[in-house]
Amino acid sequence: MLKSKLNICTFITGVIIMFIIAPPIAVAQGNLLVTPRRVVFDGTRRVLELNLANTGVDSSKYNVSLIQYKMNEDGSFTEITEPEPGQYFADKNIRFFPRTVTLGPNEAQVVKMQVTNTERLAAGEYRSHIYFRSVPKLTALGIDDIKKDTTSVSVQLTPVFGITIPVIIRIGVPDTKTNLSDVKFEELDDTTKVLEVKFTRTGNMSVYGDLRVVHIAPNGIETLVGSLNGVAVYTPNKTRTLRMTLSNERTINYKTGKFNISYLSQSDTRPEKYAETEFLLR
Repeated sequence: MLKSKLNICTFITGVIIMFIIAPPIAVAQGNLLVTPRRVVFDGTRRVLELNLANTGVDSSKYNVSLIQYKMNEDGSFTEITEPEPGQYFADKNIRFFPRTVTLGPNEAQVVKMQVTNTERLAAGEYRSHIYFRSVPKLTALGIDDIKKDTTSVSVQLTPVFGITIPVIIRIGVPDTKTNLSDVKFEELDDTTKVLEVKFTRTGNMSVYGDLRVVHIAPNGIETLVGSLNGVAVYTPNKTRTLRMTLSNERTINYKTGKFNISYLSQSDTRPEKYAETEFLLR
């Protein structure tokens, strides 16, 4: 029987890790480290740089492209080709170079991004995502070990890793506001405590910041029990529901006191509290 060989590539996009606990300026997938984790053109600069670094022991090649996503209400993303109502893509006004990057072990390179023709854009926010997709090293057919069983069919799984970074163009003065509501708290078992909170966004721009949950005991002692960096509600979405697991410290009594939940900007120079709410524990 003639031996057959199938090469199946499994695509894993880095967007799924952009909204978990991570350093606020970097994101990594596989052996690729990218900083910063967002590109925002707000009129102050026309050229920005992304720094890529290979943290692995082998050389890696990446193709660079722009793709489109919509954000779902649970914070996940779905790739699309046409914008949702009220959504605007940024790809037609973004240039970047190079479009292919090859990095040796511990090697770094810069990808330059430029915004163009913004004077033609109406006020609002425009978003696309730059995609760094690893190019797998595939073995040529016919060079397998000849001693292998030639009567069987083999399947080779070749994972393809990638990272997506949002690229945003903002035109005009932002008037975005955010509200936190519909808080729910669940003790799923003795070790798992889950908090759910709903974000409501109004205005012409997306919002992006860090979520902090502080337990305040009846005697006034405050303890940070939950923290998520890089939480976004992108246009055109008005709401997002987020679930997070809280600390399981035995010293915290989750049956008394209250939660203070705050949504904060990541700016060191102009810190801002986007929204805040409290939840009484019973």
